[in-house]
Amino acid sequence: MRVDEARRVIERLERIEELRRAEAPAPVLLAEVRSLLAEGERWLAVEHAGGRAHDALDRCRTSLDATGG
Repeated sequence: MRVDEARRVIERLERIEELRRAEAPAPVLLAEVRSLLAEGERWLAVEHAGGRAHDALDRCRTSLDATGG
């Protein structure tokens, strides 16, 4: 369901922000970012989103890969 996918992405973003404020170790944050990317992909698939959304997700994935994540 679209709302469920969107909710998961929002909850993941909130969790990442909480971890960042708590100064969580980088590997913990990277794991959350990886999960966020996977959830974003599922959300885009459900929404049948095109062009710009997929481009943004690809840029995030490329940035994560460049950092060794």
